[in-house]
Amino acid sequence: MADAANTPTPESCIASHSDEEYDKKCIFCKILKGEMGTELLHSDETVSCFQDIHPGAPHHYLVVPSKHVGNCKSLSKEHVPLVEKMLETGKEILEKNNVTDLSDVRFGFHWPPFCSVTHLHLHVLAPVSQMGFMSRLIYRLNSYWFVTADQLLQRLNSMG
Repeated sequence: MADAANTPTPESCIASHSDEEYDKKCIFCKILKGEMGTELLHSDETVSCFQDIHPGAPHHYLVVPSKHVGNCKSLSKEHVPLVEKMLETGKEILEKNNVTDLSDVRFGFHWPPFCSVTHLHLHVLAPVSQMGFMSRLIYRLNSYWFVTADQLLQRLNSMG
């Protein structure tokens, strides 16, 4: 069993970007440090959010941990609060952008090795009904390369 002192919580994932929390080669770490000129739609000690550079839907946001965390395959049960915070933030960003129909929204992660960036990131896509053919394929439900936030949380919660 994990030591409680070493269990990550949303509050412990701070955005100080010390050497161990920042990957100099990671594009998302560079965005969070302000090195890329990307507008942050949300930023706190735990997570940040910005628009996807190649949107797959009219609203396509990425919610990322404010410190470098590997892809979803590297997560453990202790990361559940972080993933929940990412999902909550995605919903808040949609609400701020007048997207209220959550039945036409997709929240998910690309499953390794199908990640273009190894920094954990939640795709927030809306409305799904307006996604084009390629986006429907890339962000396809029940596929080998994309898991919903709920599927990831189920997986993490079932870990011993």
